[in-house]
Amino acid sequence: MEFWHGFLLITSVHLLAAASPGPDFVLVSQQTLAKGRRTGLICSLGITFGLAIHIIYSVLGLATVIAHSQPLLTAIKWLGGSYLIYLGWQGIQAKPKKPLDLADSENVGIDTSNTKSTEQAQLLSTKKPSINSDSTFAILRRGFFCNVFNPKAPVYFVAIFTLVLSPDIPLWQLAIYGVWMMVLQMAWFSTVVMLLSIPAIHRRFQCFEHWIDRVLGTAMIVLGLNLILRSR
Repeated sequence: MEFWHGFLLITSVHLLAAASPGPDFVLVSQQTLAKGRRTGLICSLGITFGLAIHIIYSVLGLATVIAHSQPLLTAIKWLGGSYLIYLGWQGIQAKPKKPLDLADSENVGIDTSNTKSTEQAQLLSTKKPSINSDSTFAILRRGFFCNVFNPKAPVYFVAIFTLVLSPDIPLWQLAIYGVWMMVLQMAWFSTVVMLLSIPAIHRRFQCFEHWIDRVLGTAMIVLGLNLILRSR
């Protein structure tokens, strides 16, 4: 297969796969709506790093071994399902924001043209900003493991690489395909994050943000249980 033919084929297939709803999409949406653009982008980067692991072992030919090994697939399904249930349980435990936190999030819209508004702005500005308890590494790890423990990945990569690989394909071509898939993955989830973090959209979710966390958390638990039950 010619390079550009394979390149276009991988682009179309992988964009469709990335855009399809799944654990990664649910996690990125939940993290963005709950904790903002920065957290969503870091989580997306973690998912992209997880994709690199799948690409590396697929290039090495291990994807076929994993896809045809029932014990390995079962172990991955249990790990992935358990991790999704853990993430979902964290979402279900979300609590409503306090009024002061909501006021802080609307601080940008305060009119300081009169004395009262100016005093209000000064009071709000002296408050300590709410600090995200999650470190950058913790957010990266969350996205990374969510992607790595996806048991559908080995089967998917066997299928997609079978379409474009041949025994004599050069290593540089494999590298370009792999990096391009990571770029597509990051670009898609970055787009999702940017859309969900638009101020007009984000403000609409502020008052019932905890319910969104709970709904998306429940969705992750359902996905996790589905993986585990299907492994039996």
